[in-house]
Amino acid sequence: MRTNIVIDNQLMREAIKLTGLKTKKDTVELGLKTLIRLKNQERIKDYKGKLTWNGDLDAMRADG
Repeated sequence: MRTNIVIDNQLMREAIKLTGLKTKKDTVELGLKTLIRLKNQERIKDYKGKLTWNGDLDAMRADG
């Protein structure tokens, strides 16, 4: 998707410096991928206490 956006120059410079990426496009794409991954991880918390697990943790640890 092609789009034009105004991004804070200092923010972009810092992101490029920290990531070591060469282009603004790569930096923005990494930022979007990271945001998506973090938001998906947050959704995992919604399952706390709602899933059941049947197993023997001690036996699983002994197998390794």
